This record gives sequence, structure tokens and C-alpha cells, in this order.
Amino acid sequence: MVIDMQHVKFHYPTLEALREELKKTGVRLPLSENVDILSTPVSFAGKTLKNRLAIQPMEGCDGTADGAPDTLTLRRYDRFARSGAALIWAEATAVAEEGRANPRQLYLTEKTLDSFKKMVEDIRETCQRENGFNPFIVLQATHSGRYSKPHGVPEPIIAYNNPIFEKDSPIPKERIVSNDRLRRLEEEYGVTAALAVKAGFDGVDIKACHRYLCCELLSAYTREGDYGGSFENRTRLLRNGVAAAKAAVPSDFIVTSRLNVYDGFSHPYGFGMARDGSLTPDLTEPLQLVDILHNQLGMQLIDITIGNPYVNPHVNRPYDEGGYLPDEHPLEGVGRMVECVGTIQRAYPGLCVISSGLSYLRQYAGMLAAGEIQEGVCQIAGFGREAFAYPEFARDLTGGGGMDAKKCCLACGKCTELMRAGSKAGCVVRDSETYLPLYRQDVLKK
Repeated sequence: MVIDMQHVKFHYPTLEALREELKKTGVRLPLSENVDILSTPVSFAGKTLKNRLAIQPMEGCDGTADGAPDTLTLRRYDRFARSGAALIWAEATAVAEEGRANPRQLYLTEKTLDSFKKMVEDIRETCQRENGFNPFIVLQATHSGRYSKPHGVPEPIIAYNNPIFEKDSPIPKERIVSNDRLRRLEEEYGVTAALAVKAGFDGVDIKACHRYLCCELLSAYTREGDYGGSFENRTRLLRNGVAAAKAAVPSDFIVTSRLNVYDGFSHPYGFGMARDGSLTPDLTEPLQLVDILHNQLGMQLIDITIGNPYVNPHVNRPYDEGGYLPDEHPLEGVGRMVECVGTIQRAYPGLCVISSGLSYLRQYAGMLAAGEIQEGVCQIAGFGREAFAYPEFARDLTGGGGMDAKKCCLACGKCTELMRAGSKAGCVVRDSETYLPLYRQDVLKK
């Protein structure tokens, strides 16, 4: 149901008001007022987490020039360690200099290894002291592809030219990544995974979401050669990257992926799309890929997401205000995410699936998380931008008090504006002492 977004902002003072809006839009969300399930343990691959809450990878763009965690990075992970979330999914960390999304993106190398090791040790010590348990910590390994800016200016490395993005200005062919480079990149995921073990992480994510390089290749229907065209070719980098990572780590180290199962761009330029040119989801290929990752490559944990925060952010980050007016109610976006995540979990009940896209619901997000788990949509609830604004959300949810509306993310997008402006990202509203001056300097004055 399409409703004029100019008249639909988050305006639900009570749960009943939210339920009434859901009825009006025809969207069904599995809301549950009993959030106790979020405090129960969850197990996968011989590991047991204290609760079912995860902090999703949220990049701060605030590392050092050589890729080590810097002051604001360490501050952020100290806040995450205190949060009470049992799973902390560390932010995008480059596997190659060329693939850094900004000059301050984290980059795990032998040179920066000790800094990462100290950060992980501090996270564990702080979480144990504040919450009484040792968190599970995953490193996200990435190549930014078309969003690469290692020197602060665009230096895209693309899988193929996409007219939805490029329109009538295609990116020069020399910026299309070669098959030889992709073969080397597969091994670089293995190198990063081995370093993640040395740094003390519990797992590594071969990132395949939000249109970064590994994700973009999943929709490379028009690309020729070993990494394009057929399903086997388009999934090659992800499959081989996972295999290289698994070969480089001990058997009890987790190799996972944050995976896009629906891009929101019409076929042949989007993965998980109906073949009729519409924006209707068709998860046939994503389910086939998850089957390979789970049943052939042994993946026991997976983080599911959709959309592209650069081009169609309303798909995975519904908002009240943004750069354009979506042709759907924001609750429809939340509902689509729930449906996509649930489709994967129900098809593979033995796979531990993490959900995404909860933050838009603010103080009711915990109720959606609980309902998702109770109804088998996922086993762990992941929170992204909420963690920037309200890092103690997990402690409040597991402590029985619920989420405080006055602390919640407002889905205003200012953290993303900071990132797009080349600044350091954080919550301008709830963490204003640190990030409002940066917003004024790097966004408002430009």
C-alpha cells in the first residue's frame, strides 16, 4: 500500500497506535511484548552466546592512516562492549589497500595486528567486567569495490557497468576488475581470516552485502568470463573467499557472511529479483547460495540483509526524512526485511540466522526482535544504527525495562551524512558532544 510519505513519519506513542498503522498499511510484523526470549542463550557450531542480541557492523571511518583502530574507534567499541549484546560484529575492515572505502577505514595487516589484538582484548575485558560474560566477536572482511576511496576521492573498482547507477556515464572499462585480480582477492580473504585469528576474533565475515564488490558480483548477469553470467560464476568470489578463509583458520573458528538476498534493483542488475523487470523479490538464487554456504561449505551462522544504503536506502533503512521520497510506507520496508530474513531461516532451520532492519521501530524494536525469534524468522536479532545512538539498548532489553524512547535512534540519517561527507560517523543527536561539531564542520558548512 502506497501512502504519501510527507504525511507518514514515526508517530506511534503507544504500541496500539503502531498496531493500528500496521492494519492500515496491511503490513504484518511479529510483535511480542514478551521480550524475555532475547535473554535466552543461543548455540551454533559448538558456540553458545549469552543472549540473542547482536550489534551489526557500523563503520565509524575513524581509523588511522595505516588502518589501525584510533581514539574514536576504541571509544565506540568500549561502548559496544558495555552494551550487553552477546555478539559484536566489528565493522568493515579492508582486505586490500585499493578496497578501502575511505582513508581511515580499518585495515588488518601484520603492521596493524597488535592494535586490533589490543582492541579485542579490551572488548572482552570490558564486557566481562560490566556484563559478566565473554562476547562473541566477528571481524567483517571487505573490498569496497565501486565505493572504494582509499585516498579520499572515488577510485571505483566495479564488477560491471550498471545503467541504473551509471546512467549515461559508464565507468571506464579499466576500472572493471579483472578475473586475475578476483582470483588473487579470493586468497586475500584467507590472509585476513588468518590475521583475525591472531587478533583474537571468534569469526570472520566474508562481506557480500550492500553493493560492495563481492555483493555486486552476485548480480553480474551481463559480465563475461569466470565471474559473470551463470549462477556458478557470479557466486564464485564469495564461495572461494569463504573456502580460502576456512582453509586458513582452525576448525573451531567461525567463517560467516553478511549477505544481501534482495538488492531492490530490477533484473538483470539486482540479485534476488524477479525476472520480469519488477522490484518483486525472488529468493530462488539466494536460497540456492545459502544452501551451498551452509550444506557444502559448512557455514553455521549468517547475517541477512537487503538493499543498498547508497542508492535505495529506504529498502534496508526506512526513514522519516531522506534524500528522496520513497513510493512506499516505511513499515512496508520493515515488513519486506522480515519476510526476506524469515524465508532464509525457515528454509534452513539448522542455520543460525541474524536479522537486520530493526532500528526504525525505535522503542518497539525489541518487541519485533522477540516476535521474530518466537516465530522462527531468525535466531539472533541484529541492531545497526541503533547501536550508534543507544549502545546500552541490549542491557535495557535483557534487564526487563525495555527500550527507552528518549534514547532510540531517530532514523534521521545524520550518521550516514557524516560518512558521505568524508567525516567520522556517529550519532549526531544522541552522542552530540562528540559528533555534532563534526556534523556542523563537515556537513553543514559544505
